[in-house]
Amino acid sequence: MAINETLMARSGGRCELSGKEGELIVYSVAPDSYSNNELVIAKTLGDQLEGKEAFSPEDWRFLPDVMWSEISAVQVLAWRVLNRLKGESWAADALDILYLEPETLSWAQAGVFEEGETAKPVHKDANGNMLQNGDSVVLTKTLDVKGSSLSAKLGTVVKNIRLVEDNPEQIEGKVEGQLIVILTKYLRKQ
Repeated sequence: MAINETLMARSGGRCELSGKEGELIVYSVAPDSYSNNELVIAKTLGDQLEGKEAFSPEDWRFLPDVMWSEISAVQVLAWRVLNRLKGESWAADALDILYLEPETLSWAQAGVFEEGETAKPVHKDANGNMLQNGDSVVLTKTLDVKGSSLSAKLGTVVKNIRLVEDNPEQIEGKVEGQLIVILTKYLRKQ
């Protein structure tokens, strides 16, 4: 979606969240029934919100400063991301002091499940390629399997993998007939 003149003027050609220049996109803060729900944000942040990239807490460290914006859509997005990151001490502290008007808070709560903030984690191999259930991978390192005498050798092909839902750094696969958990940093997609 092209950035219209009004949004470009309001943003000053910068991300309305981080304030950085670079590749920008228009991001619609769901649900669309709220007026002024579009923001100009950095493409990297948009990709994280939409689940195209792994969510990186460090990329969102600016939120405690921007959550006080006069733009409701910025407040809503800040609240949603801080809730997602509340396991991080800095995010929990910011969330504790964040106040939203009742209408803005109901907007923030209304779209949490609609726009990807609760998206499944993105699993990537050692080269940054996205992994999916059913993929075949190759081990890039010989691995000793804990609790077993099995040693998964370098170059072993693991077919029909399953992603570990809660942890983007792990997959499950069978090696020599035994189901094991393997760290994605030791894999290469075939």
